[in-house]
Amino acid sequence: MARTLFQKIWETHVVCPLGEGIDLLHVDRHILSDLGGARGLGDLARRGLGVRNPELTFATPDHVVSTEPGRTGGRAEWADRMIETLRTEARKRGIHVFDLDSGQGIVHVLGPETGLTLPGALVVCADSHTCTNGGVGAMGFGIGSSELLHVLATQTIVQKRPMTMRVNFKGRPGPGVEAKDMALALMAHLGASGGSGYALEYAGEAVRSLGPEARMTLCNLSIELGAKIGMVAADDAVFQYLHGRAYAPRGADWDRAVDQWRRLPSDRDAVFDSEADVACPQVPQITWGTSMDHVIPVDGCIPDPEQESDTGKRDVKRAALQYMGLEPGRPLVGTKIDRVFIGSCTNARLSDLQSAARMARGRHVASHVRAWVVPGSTRIQREAEAQGLDRVFRDAGFEWRAPGCSMCLGANEEVVEPRARCVSTSNRNFVGRQGPLSRTHIASPLMAVAAAVAGEIADARTLIG
Repeated sequence: MARTLFQKIWETHVVCPLGEGIDLLHVDRHILSDLGGARGLGDLARRGLGVRNPELTFATPDHVVSTEPGRTGGRAEWADRMIETLRTEARKRGIHVFDLDSGQGIVHVLGPETGLTLPGALVVCADSHTCTNGGVGAMGFGIGSSELLHVLATQTIVQKRPMTMRVNFKGRPGPGVEAKDMALALMAHLGASGGSGYALEYAGEAVRSLGPEARMTLCNLSIELGAKIGMVAADDAVFQYLHGRAYAPRGADWDRAVDQWRRLPSDRDAVFDSEADVACPQVPQITWGTSMDHVIPVDGCIPDPEQESDTGKRDVKRAALQYMGLEPGRPLVGTKIDRVFIGSCTNARLSDLQSAARMARGRHVASHVRAWVVPGSTRIQREAEAQGLDRVFRDAGFEWRAPGCSMCLGANEEVVEPRARCVSTSNRNFVGRQGPLSRTHIASPLMAVAAAVAGEIADARTLIG
């Protein structure tokens, strides 16, 4: 019987069917952040429970750690306390910690770059953007606090099997269009809940042409469609990316693993519960409102809520315009900005920084704009600095920071000021996401650099000819 990529991975992890579409699944990798991991390990200790497989669990401080150069922890006492709890409790239980002096980074960046995340693996973390791991053909999804405790204690998780949806990107993207733009165009097409109840598989010529890190960007935003899982089938590009990684198989084990991974892609005649076709965008995309499906092409105009037939959606768009300080019918291009943030688990990998640096080279950030570049891990930071990317950014007037989630979620006092407008490469734009009363426009690294240089929202294509 023909099977999808999702079915092949899910079925190999079933420990016990529990009925009504619910299964007990084995977890291959469990990654802990400071935000959820410290509390989870504390809860485990209070209940007198041990960690079932500490060798399959890994931890790193990322959400509340400071990204100031030379940082030693957070920017507040509560953050330092959370980081230290994660360190102490993890090491007490034999869990490896990627600490500030030993490979620290954002959880969803660390998995693939270390080889902890492999094709066909089931990866969980108490963070909704764990779907990022699907970019290398794994199945990753976020879990809640009680599920985190269950995984620590049993190395298993109870899950209801989702339906499957194949997202087919038609055609090839236009100039200046990146994976982020493809994801934003998909959100505009399907809506913020269009993927609810589904595991997504991204397909099409444009997806196959993306590098592994760009595929991670695409999968990262699956949760913004309401889907817990997003995947792209692994191929030779992924195998080359993973080869030689610290936790990847070696020698004969590598050859056997690749042979197994080649069998994972969906069978040619596999049937999905749903199919979604979306045209590859020809123009860079950007959000205008406070929901991730409030997306327009950068050369478009801000929508008029009064044209919305659904009363609820009309009210949401009215409120979004008021919060964002925008007027319907006007171009978004030319809107003055205050901040730019290049980073997060969505766009802080080496290829993202290389793309942004090419745009920034020989240019300078506008005098009234404060712009940050925050690499996704210490490995990425080192590789970028070895290539001189940090000098390119500094020469252009960007601040080169240390790795962490930083301004993406504003949980560590690294925030956008009230009513300040930020073009961000992160993954969420809801009210207050980057700080109280902050105004966020989500875009690609190219678009972020273009805005930083222009001092206003700008079309990246004008800087690339």
